[in-house]
Amino acid sequence: MSSSNALIIFTRNPELGKGKRRLAATVGDEAAFEIYKFLLHHTREITKTVNAQPQVWYSEKVHENDDWDNNRYKKFQQQGQDLGIRMQHAFETAFQSHDKVIIIGSDMHDLTTEDLNRAFELLDTKDAVIGPAIDGGYYLLGFKNKVPDNVFSNKVWGTETVLEETLKDLKTINYTMLEPRNDVDFYEDIKDVPAFQPFLKHIHA
Repeated sequence: MSSSNALIIFTRNPELGKGKRRLAATVGDEAAFEIYKFLLHHTREITKTVNAQPQVWYSEKVHENDDWDNNRYKKFQQQGQDLGIRMQHAFETAFQSHDKVIIIGSDMHDLTTEDLNRAFELLDTKDAVIGPAIDGGYYLLGFKNKVPDNVFSNKVWGTETVLEETLKDLKTINYTMLEPRNDVDFYEDIKDVPAFQPFLKHIHA
């Protein structure tokens, strides 16, 4: 594990009827809840051996005795009124003790440990790394030493303009882009993915 690297994982406290609302609109609350727990498990699997100090940032409150191993993960509570303020605060906290910091969410099924390690390696020679999501947002964002100005401000979070607006903020620094990936927000994102079929048996196209 590299002490110079920190991996921020933003997660929502798992609760039936909360989170994955756009997905739940099609598959129902129960299935959306099970899918989210499945995605959390996948996120733990790919981050527990990452070449970084992994940090879990909970949306509401820190859970000390949950499935995130206290011996491996540092635990924090997100702070701020919107997603941008929350991410800015998390980065600033991580940069107090790490040189390279990357943030991911917890709803990326097609992300691997190797992807994360490679992103940290890219920060050896780049100031920033960004993983564009197919829906117009991003699934990964990382910086070396500091966060550029305005990168977390003046964004309409959860819309297809986030990536485009963020890239404008990065144009004055040396950044690199990863390959586009699909995060899980809607039924269409998972309806043809084999790993999700056990959760979709009750749905008939």
